[in-house]
Amino acid sequence: MKEYLYPKNLKAKANLWLWSMKDFIILAVMALVAIVLFVVAGWIAPIAIALCFAVLTIRKDDMTVLDYLKYATRYFVTDQQYYKWR
Repeated sequence: MKEYLYPKNLKAKANLWLWSMKDFIILAVMALVAIVLFVVAGWIAPIAIALCFAVLTIRKDDMTVLDYLKYATRYFVTDQQYYKWR
């Protein structure tokens, strides 16, 4: 049985710079559509949406900014905290 040292015995997800491959492909398509819409119609909103998607899907150690925001919202807003008074 062969064991590979990189990337994690070939079980890690593929990444390209700061994004996973799936997110990078979606980002590339969104950027292309946004640029075409900006050139043809002068709309800036698709560029802003693509930039927001790019920032929210930055991946570091198998966690994205969006995952962090979800966990923080769940911790601080939606889930009840357990307090024990002594």
